[in-house]
Amino acid sequence: MLEIKNLHASVEDKAILKGINIEVKAGEVHAIMGPNGSGKSTLASVIAGKEEYEVEKGQILLDGQDIEELAAEERAHKGVFLSFQYPIEIPGVSVTNFIKTAINANRKAKGLEDMPAKDMLKMIREKAELLEIDRKFLSRSLNEGFSGGEKKRNEIFQMAMLEPKLAILDETDSGLDIDALRIVANGVNKLKSKDNAVIVITHYQRLLDYIVPDFVHVLYNGKIVKSGGKELAHQLEEKGYDWIKEEVEA
Repeated sequence: MLEIKNLHASVEDKAILKGINIEVKAGEVHAIMGPNGSGKSTLASVIAGKEEYEVEKGQILLDGQDIEELAAEERAHKGVFLSFQYPIEIPGVSVTNFIKTAINANRKAKGLEDMPAKDMLKMIREKAELLEIDRKFLSRSLNEGFSGGEKKRNEIFQMAMLEPKLAILDETDSGLDIDALRIVANGVNKLKSKDNAVIVITHYQRLLDYIVPDFVHVLYNGKIVKSGGKELAHQLEEKGYDWIKEEVEA
């Protein structure tokens, strides 16, 4: 599904990614871990197509198509979803209206008509129930006055409604208490299928107790320096990132 080959990227002329190689197949969950400043969020942003990042070299292939020249919106229409570490507030636009607009924009890009209102309402009810979201929540302005847990739950709701091929969760556990973490993780687990894939970006192993990865990759100084199964996350929890640093510099 996603194949990244020798990816080099920079921001404001500062090299951040220095040769990333990774392949994510349909049905898989990949976790990307690493210390602050290692390039984790940059990698997420580059895959999603955020404009401020410059790809210097390499390829990003989605279903075999090079998407490097596509704008972020076009990548979203092709099924790439990025949850933000710090979701923005949009006063005056309800959660429901925002998601209706997003879904119909996706459909328009594929040459389809707007989703009929009754079908949209049915889908909203089903996904809200799946993620334990109260109906009153859906009428609130997008992220305005939301707690950290509510913002993250709202993003997982958007993911549920948009049904992306590739979901990238950028530090979705940031600032969550255990209850909010459980609800968000349960939502992600319920949305996993053999036809989609998930990339989870996190500092901490605790999220991976709930969203169990097939593969764990350690990003350090702009490169993937170690890959393994879920046990690698436990090693990082026990030994810390200094262990990786010592291995790399040995």
